[in-house]
Amino acid sequence: MASDENSAAESIMVEEIAGSTHKGRIVRRFMRNRAAVAGAAFMLVVVPLVFPLAKVVAPQDPHATNLREIGQPPSADHLLGTDLTGRDMWSRVVYGGRVSLAVGLVAVVIYMSIGIVLGSLAGFYGGMVDSIIMRVTETVMSIPGYVMLITIVAFIGPGLFNSMLAIGLLGWTGIARLVRGQVLSVRAQDYVMAARATGVPAKGIILRHVLPNTMAPIIVAASFGVAGAILLEAGLSFLGLGVRIPVPSWGQMINEARSPAIIQDYLWLWVPPGLAITLCVLSINFIGDGLRDALDPRLIRD
Repeated sequence: MASDENSAAESIMVEEIAGSTHKGRIVRRFMRNRAAVAGAAFMLVVVPLVFPLAKVVAPQDPHATNLREIGQPPSADHLLGTDLTGRDMWSRVVYGGRVSLAVGLVAVVIYMSIGIVLGSLAGFYGGMVDSIIMRVTETVMSIPGYVMLITIVAFIGPGLFNSMLAIGLLGWTGIARLVRGQVLSVRAQDYVMAARATGVPAKGIILRHVLPNTMAPIIVAASFGVAGAILLEAGLSFLGLGVRIPVPSWGQMINEARSPAIIQDYLWLWVPPGLAITLCVLSINFIGDGLRDALDPRLIRD
């Protein structure tokens, strides 16, 4: 009896050591990618800056207008100057980052949820279920993305939540195909066949055995998806179909500064939000590259 307990304790210890070793290997691979580390460091600064610390670093109201300070260049009072209604540009960039990043994160959560569910069902059950889901997926993918996005927003109306919903309803197709391919590969493994033979319900097999072994490519796809969603939100806001005025977003700020006179004479109105979009998207893409390399099981180098 004591020997059985010792054997069980030893097996648990071995599993814990193996798990910690695997995690350490992933971290080391990620840290070797300097661009990914730089992107992660940049986002670790930006995310707290625009969410919990926004009121601290940008105390001025981003909606408050001051007709005496219209179009002021950067100064000690206004780090990034003021726009053509006297609003502080630094505050608007900070609070605009909160909106843009929130849209990107929530939209990805929406379409990842849809794509994982549909891809898992298609890959695990196959047959008619697979055919129906894949035909619907291919039909949606055949429609140009921005055309479909504009159509959805025109139907449900512009706004913060509607932008999240529209982008979420658009991006699930690629995730569904990715998850389906991963599930098709995993479901043929011996441990899945053994679980089926012992009578484990399909729901339990998917949640306990299939999805956990397909998470690496899903995590990588999600990281790239956040960057894509930020660009889509910026495009919608630039077209006037995204976040409604006066709520600031980076795309909307660029939209407000698109006239030739403003582009030439008021650089501080469009360079900061454009630079913010560029740096955030690049950083998130670098993080995605690093995660892809770190989570690739074909890389045997420590």
